[in-house]
Amino acid sequence: MIGFIGSVFSPWYRWSGRKNPQDHVCINVATYGKGGRFTMTDRGQSALRQTASRLEVGPSAMRWENDQLVIDICEMSSHPLISKIEGQIRVLPSAITDVELPLTEDGAHIWRPFAPRARIEVDIDRPGWTWSGEGYFDANFGTRALEEDFSYWTWGRYPTGEGATCFYDATRLDGSELAAAFSFDAGGQAHHIPLPAKLPMKRSFWSVKRETRGDAGTKAQQVQNMLDAPFYSRSAVRTTLNGQETTGVHEALDLTRFRSPLLKPMLAVRVPRRRNWTFS
Repeated sequence: MIGFIGSVFSPWYRWSGRKNPQDHVCINVATYGKGGRFTMTDRGQSALRQTASRLEVGPSAMRWENDQLVIDICEMSSHPLISKIEGQIRVLPSAITDVELPLTEDGAHIWRPFAPRARIEVDIDRPGWTWSGEGYFDANFGTRALEEDFSYWTWGRYPTGEGATCFYDATRLDGSELAAAFSFDAGGQAHHIPLPAKLPMKRSFWSVKRETRGDAGTKAQQVQNMLDAPFYSRSAVRTTLNGQETTGVHEALDLTRFRSPLLKPMLAVRVPRRRNWTFS
């Protein structure tokens, strides 16, 4: 799940000229597997309330409580499976990092891995949707639209015996490349590590190009599809790092496709706009 102030993938935000990010807020929830749901309602400024430790967006909220991130969700999923998704998620970080990675030289885009290693507890009001396991918490901040600066990027986060390893690769519109690799231990200490080899993967259902990193001579492959869009792929991917197989979350984003105006009306079907909200 993702909390947005300035919903970067919302066609409504794009059509507004992106002048007021607080008027396009969202808490996006995606569940996977049989019966999976997707919620991404673009809400107006009246639905936003913030403090230093709390973010409220309409009926859903995130808050820090005793070193845990507690997320209460009450959202409606979009077409074609419209239904209410309600419950609570708790993210329990092993540590909070102080790492920030500028994605452009002028710092217009920043990746902030707050908790690369965490435990997650999920309790959603549907049979089988209560579980606990491996989790993480990160954020991206920006002062320009992604498609103004990038044509393509991939990101991956893989658990290791010591903590987690993250890869960020991006192609900027000026032709320059970003390639970064970090390892994090359980205490949150971060270290730049040498970049493993790029490993090509099978394209997504919508034929989005995908690649990740791993030991030279090994293969990376999808083990679970999570989310497919004409410009975006999220999946669980198995790769090999330092001789050990690991399965993590991988994203690929084709911003050349996302830039197309033909895509925005398609997105509007999946991203409804709800301008007004009143807190009770």
